[in-house]
Amino acid sequence: MPKVTFLPANVTVEIPEDETIIRAAMKAGLHINASCGGAGVCGKCRVFVEGGEVEGEPLPEGGYKACTLYPRSDVIVRIPVESEVDRRALLRPAKKVASAWLEARKAAQVSLDPAIKKLYLELEPPSLENNMPDLARLETALLQKLGENKLEVNWRVLHDLPYKLREKDFAVTSVVLEEKPPKLLGIEAGNTKKRHFALAVDVGTTTICAQLIDLTNGEVLGETSDYNPQISYGEDVISRIEFARKKDGLKILHEKVIECLAKLAKELCEKHKVELEEISHYSIAGNTVMSHFLLFLEPRFLRESPYVPVASRFPFIPAKELGLPGGKHTLLSLAPCVASYVGGDITAGVVATGMAKEAPLTLFIDIGTNGEIVVGNQDFLACAACSAGPAFEGGGIKYGMRATTGAIEAVHIDPVTLEPMILTIGNKKPKGICGSGIISLLANLFIEGIIDQSGKFRRDLESPRIRQGREGWEYVLVWKEESAIGEDIVFTEADIDNLIRAKGAMFSGYQTLLESVGLDITMVERVILAGNFGSFLDLEQAIIIGLLPDLPRENFYFVGNSSLIGARMAALSKEALKEMERVAQMMTHFELSAHPGYMDYYVSALFLPHTNLDLFPTVKELLQK
Repeated sequence: MPKVTFLPANVTVEIPEDETIIRAAMKAGLHINASCGGAGVCGKCRVFVEGGEVEGEPLPEGGYKACTLYPRSDVIVRIPVESEVDRRALLRPAKKVASAWLEARKAAQVSLDPAIKKLYLELEPPSLENNMPDLARLETALLQKLGENKLEVNWRVLHDLPYKLREKDFAVTSVVLEEKPPKLLGIEAGNTKKRHFALAVDVGTTTICAQLIDLTNGEVLGETSDYNPQISYGEDVISRIEFARKKDGLKILHEKVIECLAKLAKELCEKHKVELEEISHYSIAGNTVMSHFLLFLEPRFLRESPYVPVASRFPFIPAKELGLPGGKHTLLSLAPCVASYVGGDITAGVVATGMAKEAPLTLFIDIGTNGEIVVGNQDFLACAACSAGPAFEGGGIKYGMRATTGAIEAVHIDPVTLEPMILTIGNKKPKGICGSGIISLLANLFIEGIIDQSGKFRRDLESPRIRQGREGWEYVLVWKEESAIGEDIVFTEADIDNLIRAKGAMFSGYQTLLESVGLDITMVERVILAGNFGSFLDLEQAIIIGLLPDLPRENFYFVGNSSLIGARMAALSKEALKEMERVAQMMTHFELSAHPGYMDYYVSALFLPHTNLDLFPTVKELLQK
């Protein structure tokens, strides 16, 4: 079999001649951008062949698509900087400090009462006068401590029971799941009550974030994150569902997310001197598709009408059955989902914000590929998915990229010279432009009159930055001499069209969902922006392009990763677990495309900021200046 050596990592793997270079990179543990899931259409997986024979179609700007490139001998392949997936930028701090409103919630959080508990017992050793079975001896003492009359026992406990009891002279710690009836999950010799931990995890389509929590005091010991390794098989959930239909596709996607979770768990435990066996609970929140991949469930019918998940509520699952590190007693819980494209991450987020227990009419928005939205308060909750696509994460944009080192994250255009000033993540040479930079650039182009309401470049402006390129009119954001990729970084009319469609899907989604429950945007009292992307979003610029409604700015709240906050709450409190179930049942899901007025709303939103400028009074006033 041909050997493939990747530079600059200098890693070599063997693959059959009928496997692609991108598959070889996956085997080597190297992640290459592949927005289209290996379909050969996005062109972002560019690599350069520095030795050996290959078969594939050369790209016009040089190099090959890794997803359609096959080795015909031992080869040397270089992955350029723009094709790499860089984890470091995930650890950058959010630019917006969470509002006092959210900080109060974080401080209050929940009472420390985890569903999985450790109980220390000192049992009377057996004698000829008292020689009841070991399990009965433990069960009697445990029921008395719990104040219950019935106990379920994990039969695996019996294997170690006699040894654990006698190891510390019948002083043991029982690990118990507090349900009705309670369940004995495991026992540990001696008093281990102070060594009791959980892992709270947000399994996102793009990133996976984890926190290590001390269940004895509620303290977050550490946090880490990484890109979801499934991104090599598709940028969005639809392309991954399609990949799952291939031979062993679902198995690969399941294994990748489990491997990433295991890696993050080991990383946190090693750093904070915690044994993996001391983790009692994996509390996980993820969208419906990610939940299916995690549990190795068939996702196919999520994307076929009438869009039915295998399950939306999930029982506690032994972590080891899924291949996750931990003890025999370690359990995994998943936040309940609502519909095919409104998942447990949204349920967890709504619980984290407390909006389902309060009176103000609230619009909860998670800007991203699925574009989930929830409207409601303590009396009702309605939800929908806007299907905005990956444009806000750089997908479908010629030089779009994830928020990694070298990505342009902010832009300002001089109104006189039309020259741009840019800021990049890590202050490195620019490789491309990420979501926050894309919104910043679009808002600047519009406000400075470089593009019109329909997103078309003005042809009468004299600037070398505005030109007709190979794919139509474009704005040169970075000249090739100043870029990290050796070519001009441009923003095209096709890019703008993609963004306008994406923001139009979001705004029309708000309008349609509100109308479905007899309300309109002017009645919204509070807007909650969830997700890490929101933490880097410029509010004014998002309103200028029509992505967010033009409401009083003091009514907007940035909450960051509310899914992770909700997962942490579920680890700390059995009441939070119950609240997730209540919220999921409380939500009414609306299929936007089935609403008779949706297409009218959508078409009206395909302008900057909107066809009806009266919906955006502050933007209208700004344009008149």
